[in-house]
Amino acid sequence: MSETTRESAPPRAVPLAELAARHGLTVSGARPSLPDYVRQLWGRRHFIVAFSQAKLMAQYGQAKLGQLWQVFTPMLNAAVYFLIFGLLLGGRGDMENGEYVPFLVTGVFVFAFTQNSVLSGVKSISGNLGLVRALHFPRASLPISFSLQQLQQLLFSMIILFVVVLGFGHMPMWTWVLIVPALLLQLVFNSGLAMIMARLGSNTPDLVQLMPFILRTWMYASGVMFPLRHMIETRADGPSWVASVLEANPAAVYMDLMRYALIDGSYHDTVPATTWWFALGWAVVVGIGGFVFFWKAEEKYGRG
Repeated sequence: MSETTRESAPPRAVPLAELAARHGLTVSGARPSLPDYVRQLWGRRHFIVAFSQAKLMAQYGQAKLGQLWQVFTPMLNAAVYFLIFGLLLGGRGDMENGEYVPFLVTGVFVFAFTQNSVLSGVKSISGNLGLVRALHFPRASLPISFSLQQLQQLLFSMIILFVVVLGFGHMPMWTWVLIVPALLLQLVFNSGLAMIMARLGSNTPDLVQLMPFILRTWMYASGVMFPLRHMIETRADGPSWVASVLEANPAAVYMDLMRYALIDGSYHDTVPATTWWFALGWAVVVGIGGFVFFWKAEEKYGRG
């Protein structure tokens, strides 16, 4: 081949992927590795806290009583459940008012923590598409911040819970220190569950309408209004595995831990030590599993 022919030959086309790699370019919105994602999330920790506080303040911003509804709502629910299950249906078992009322109020407050985390989580992506599409940040920040918001609301409401417990003669004891690890384990569980629901809700908007029915069923199966073990013992004709499933379900587990910590008496003595292992297991499995499940679809949120 002549020198003239070689000079006139066009340059070899370089594949775009090779050209991008050569200059350090990456795909826009690509999912980072799991360790990088964790680091990004930790770097946004101040945003997560600030966002949860802002949402908490805005939650009842239009109501005249404002943040007091954080306490009034669960207390009104507890009053209704006391009337129906405590007085009309006799669902308290052998507990007197001095034990049943703190039992009921604790159950309502603790279950509301999980319930509201799930309801907020399922809308955390689909309800904040403007934020998701406008800014680059790890999307897990949203369901985690909503779970943190619900924890702050629970802590605010626990002032009333302490008043109820003390008012019915349950004095502070060493088990009260167990409130902290119990709430931390429940927060991890709630955050994982909120992330699972956030991913599902981002693909299926109708899930928002379905969740209240699912959560109501879960509440009735968890012993919020009645002592679960008493009901299981009085209905011994059912399959034995049903009793095991009901006692191991996470909502019942976290309520049991809080009731054990706050209330002395007959119910306190029925909470087995294995409840802590169930609580830890649910927190690890759902917390870590929910985080990985959510991360797997990171690049899809806010698109389409």
